[in-house]
Amino acid sequence: MREGNQNPKRALVVAVQRPDASDVEFEASLAELRQLAKTLGFEVIGTFTQKRAGFDSAGYLGAGKRQELQAQVLQERVDLILVDHDISPSQAHNLEKEVGCEVMDRTMVILEIFHRHARSSAARAQVEIARLGYMAPRMREAAKLAGPKDRARSGTGGRSGGESHGELDRRKIRDRIAELQKELDAMGLGRKTQRARRQERQGLARVALVGYTNAGKSTLMRALTGSEVLVADKLFATLDTTVRALHPESVPRVLVSDTVGFIKNLPHGLVASFKSTLDEALEATLLAHVVDASDPGFERQLTVTEEVLDEIGAQAVPRLLVFNKIDRGGDEAALRAKYPGCIVMSARREGDVAKLREAIVAFFQRHLVEAEIFLPWSAQKLRGEIFANCEVLEERAEGEGAFLRVRGEPATVERLREKLSA
Repeated sequence: MREGNQNPKRALVVAVQRPDASDVEFEASLAELRQLAKTLGFEVIGTFTQKRAGFDSAGYLGAGKRQELQAQVLQERVDLILVDHDISPSQAHNLEKEVGCEVMDRTMVILEIFHRHARSSAARAQVEIARLGYMAPRMREAAKLAGPKDRARSGTGGRSGGESHGELDRRKIRDRIAELQKELDAMGLGRKTQRARRQERQGLARVALVGYTNAGKSTLMRALTGSEVLVADKLFATLDTTVRALHPESVPRVLVSDTVGFIKNLPHGLVASFKSTLDEALEATLLAHVVDASDPGFERQLTVTEEVLDEIGAQAVPRLLVFNKIDRGGDEAALRAKYPGCIVMSARREGDVAKLREAIVAFFQRHLVEAEIFLPWSAQKLRGEIFANCEVLEERAEGEGAFLRVRGEPATVERLREKLSA
């Protein structure tokens, strides 16, 4: 933001359309970058594009287009150029020099969003690792651009003989990344211990909401669990995983987790550094893949999510395909025909949420058994345990106790019977 935070930065989205990018794909990517800019609080005042066989090695756009861009920047008082690709430090440097304003490429935009929105210690450490990893190669190239003047005199300032300022900075980055990784490894062990204890107490019924960022996962999370989670019309509004119980509670008790959203060309450093967040998807028994049915580019978003899930090793986890936001647009009949077994819904309609909840519960109840348990009046202390671990379908009282028809895990039913017969 500008000094005093009075007015948002005026940003211009800039992109080169290469022959391998269709018009639909190109426009979808531009729209996504505009939404990312909105998340950062920028005011996007327009789009500047060029069709070209490839990126100009000197300044991304062709020389003539850079001159046009410079004129537009001056005329429209542009503060910031947002480039819809990853560009090298030399390309960014030359573009900034020619057009006269700051340049951010797509990865830098995403990293800045992650940096601002990370809340937990783990998320902040993961973001810092990704930012440092992004900076390291750019510092190397910047040092080349600086030339011999960057070479420091040997043996001064704590540097080893002949070590340049750039080399010193890069060594500090490597050391900092190693330090952060150790902290993350320690946090990871703690999280695994906590999850193991939680699973011992509550079983393994876990569903993870996955999907493209801004597909409505947080709204769906709130609707399914009755919890207060952040809901905002911004990309990456939240980065930290939220875990809540399905509400009303079911048998077995189901835990629902929301995961960080996916995005086209998500930097690989972020996929790797957010592995612990995406582990929620790996540890889930069921993935609810949430797709924005109202978005014309939803098929591309669906593909991106599937690719990232494959990348983190979640291919074998069962999926439930959920088309959300149908109240905003989309062809429900066409979706059901093309994706058999999918759920088409709006997270803002109670009836739709109830149907999704039924589908989730049905998945976890597919291996449950129905049985009859006799609970003597003398063993009423076990009544609470039965109701806590099984779904009681019917109860009838007789002379010496009550017969309960229950549905539950086979091992749970057998354990209760053993206790009652002891």
